[in-house]
Amino acid sequence: MNIALWVAAGLLAVAFLAAGLSKLVQPKEKLAERTPYVEDFSAGAVKAIGGLEVLGAIGLILPGITKIAPVLVPLAATGLALMMIGAIVVHLRRGEKQIVVNIVLLALAVFVAWGRFGPYAF
Repeated sequence: MNIALWVAAGLLAVAFLAAGLSKLVQPKEKLAERTPYVEDFSAGAVKAIGGLEVLGAIGLILPGITKIAPVLVPLAATGLALMMIGAIVVHLRRGEKQIVVNIVLLALAVFVAWGRFGPYAF
């Protein structure tokens, strides 16, 4: 089970690192071309979301590897799960039906949070 938790955390970290960096690096107008939901947020809010995604990705991996404050791993997973709940709400409000990726990421984040808070804590 420990391996499954590491794999899930790794997949989440890659996904959120890529998404977060794209939000931090690209201007809002460029992001809006392929992710129209960003039009509902200010440029600063989009950058903040990107920053939180990058921090969450780092928090999923680094504390577990270094054994420094490993409680941050399930906390990061919980934070990313909450972000995915927010993302699902935003997409549903906009009438967008493509929330499958958000649901999969939510499920992975909940799995990591459950495992690292519970029976497979560091």
